[in-house]
Amino acid sequence: MQAVVLVGGFGTRLRPLTLRVPKQLLPVGHVPMIERVVAHLGASGVTEVVLSLGYQPDAFLEQYPDGTCAGVEMRYAVEPEPLDTAGAIAFAAREAGITERFVAVNGDVLTSLDVAELWRSHEQRGAAASIALTPVDDPSRFGVVPLDADGRVEAFIEKPEPGMAPSNWINAGTYVLEPEVLDRVPAGRRVSIEREVFPALVADGAVFGLQSESYWIDAGTPEAYLRVHRDLLAGLTGDEATALADGATVDPGATVEGSFVGPSSTVAEGATVQGSVLMAGVRVLPGATVVDSVVASGAVIGAGASLTGGTVVGYDEVVPDGTSAEGGRFPGPETWESA
Repeated sequence: MQAVVLVGGFGTRLRPLTLRVPKQLLPVGHVPMIERVVAHLGASGVTEVVLSLGYQPDAFLEQYPDGTCAGVEMRYAVEPEPLDTAGAIAFAAREAGITERFVAVNGDVLTSLDVAELWRSHEQRGAAASIALTPVDDPSRFGVVPLDADGRVEAFIEKPEPGMAPSNWINAGTYVLEPEVLDRVPAGRRVSIEREVFPALVADGAVFGLQSESYWIDAGTPEAYLRVHRDLLAGLTGDEATALADGATVDPGATVEGSFVGPSSTVAEGATVQGSVLMAGVRVLPGATVVDSVVASGAVIGAGASLTGGTVVGYDEVVPDGTSAEGGRFPGPETWESA
């Protein structure tokens, strides 16, 4: 079983974290996100993964120089230009010489979906494409996928107006595709699988959906990134994780609750860290408060500083003593274009 994993996006919603690191290499419970995605695919029977790369491709090659990730053989396909979802899938599949049925997934989706079950369902129904579906409270931000009684997709409605969605079952970003689907994707231009390829296949009655209430999250925003860490601690994701990494130091006079503290990070006396993620080598100085926030590797949170409400601190940033920020960004957006 082969899989194409889309990791080419710029990760703009996670800036400033992604100014230096592609989002799929950000740690999730001290393990790079891509390793959790690939490990799950490997556990489902995938034997080879093809990364469809665009943004900062060298970072992946440097991270996995031996061509394996989470014990799964990995190959690379670097887009010459952004090709959108279908274009990226087709480009990677062609580069890797995929000529048989394969899996395609979004690399920023973490899920406990049984991919093997989706594969079996696809085979039994004789589908050209099969889509995993997950329920959400607000489907207006996603692609809604209504099914008929046989599980055949009736329509593919991308980001319907609030209150207008025919169901709350959305595209979960995991597909099983026949190679013939690639014939519908012209080479060398941007093609959306959600807006172009799937609607055309739906018109032919060739797309089926599999509804699943397995764990699912699109970890592409700071809010979702924090949530997946809360879910890890609560045991909801199906994965194991240790909150305090080896080599992390928390002073006996500090308070750390519901948070991940990365390797070589230190939390000083009188500091408070709650509901947050500290990556590797972070220093939280005396009396500082970090609540519901993300602090990237090498950053320093100054003495008495207060970071709350989804504040994001980038790599190697220094937040001055006494700083107070709710939902802040360090560095701020005014620096992002030149970064």
